[in-house]
Amino acid sequence: MATDRSLTPVAAVLRICLHLLVAGLLALAVARSTVHSSRPAAVTAVALTTGAVYAAGPLLGAVRRSRAGSALWLGALTAAWLVLLALTQDGVWLAFPLFFLQLHLLGRRSGLAAVALTTAAAVLGFAWHQHRFDPAAVIGPTLGAAVAIATVLGYQALYRESEERRRLIDELSAARADLAAAHHTAGVLAERERLAGEIHDTLAQSLSSIQLLLRAAGRALPDRTEAAAGYVEQARQAAQDNLAEARRFVRALTPPDLDGSSLPAALERLCATTAEHSGVPVRFHLSGDPAPLPGPHEVALLRIAQSALANTVRHARASHAEVTLSYMDSEVALDVFDDGTGFDPAAVSAPGTGDAGFGLPAMRARARSLGGTFTVESAPGRGTALAVLLPEPAEEGA
Repeated sequence: MATDRSLTPVAAVLRICLHLLVAGLLALAVARSTVHSSRPAAVTAVALTTGAVYAAGPLLGAVRRSRAGSALWLGALTAAWLVLLALTQDGVWLAFPLFFLQLHLLGRRSGLAAVALTTAAAVLGFAWHQHRFDPAAVIGPTLGAAVAIATVLGYQALYRESEERRRLIDELSAARADLAAAHHTAGVLAERERLAGEIHDTLAQSLSSIQLLLRAAGRALPDRTEAAAGYVEQARQAAQDNLAEARRFVRALTPPDLDGSSLPAALERLCATTAEHSGVPVRFHLSGDPAPLPGPHEVALLRIAQSALANTVRHARASHAEVTLSYMDSEVALDVFDDGTGFDPAAVSAPGTGDAGFGLPAMRARARSLGGTFTVESAPGRGTALAVLLPEPAEEGA
């Protein structure tokens, strides 16, 4: 017998209806026995016994776990029903819920055989009480058996079709996820291939030229100092061109928010846009005198702020948030605070535990890749504070 958790909503409703039907038919048999039976006490006792056997079925683990246990329980229930049928002709109506139990618990072949035997017993019992055999005694139980068989087989067919459809939907969802992942991987590989070609055709070739020029300068020394100086000058010019080309690559990979704009301005726009789109007030604060930062530093700080505010909007249910950018003597700090629901940082520190589970390691990795630190302070109901501290590198020479 299926457990409550394994039942579909339709099956759960049918099960409740079956319980009510058995209880109602037993009550009807007891009530009518006071008028139509010479042994009302015996009918009441057997009806209560039948109800107790029926109620014990869902409570017995063996009935729920194995078909053999179900068969033993059905045998006991059928025996109690046969005694009730022998005492009163009203017991014949209990054959109808018995049909459903037999078809559900015994499998198709055994269930159909049990239904046939129960139908025959109902027909014979009703005819015995009537002291005659007429078509009505056959039509009623037979029609009830046919309705039960059609109902159970129809539901089983619909259930199998529903399960097949669910399986196909799951396979389609998995296929779509795989396709999206394949497209993403293909895009990443294509971009890597493009960058590899660009680097090979520009930076790598220029570095090879610098290497050849320096070798030529080495061979010219010490006898041909003028020629060596010419080679060194050419190498210096090539290195300068390479630096400009590398900066072009960095600009090509820079977020659009930083294109032609400073980091404070980009963060201020981010706060305003987040507040406008989410309805959560987000204030930006600037501390210290802004100083130029390398592209990777600005990109990392902007990306961390974007990710932190995205988590605030999606998860924190905050009433407000604050972003602070602080320029210090040799460091730059970014702090993001919200007064939301907070969380346990240890519970989402590993990938795969939700959006924050992926976001926090990514932020930490960005900060550490630039020699900085990343800390998060939060607790359920206490809000969240993120802090990033990056060292300001020494200025590059021309």
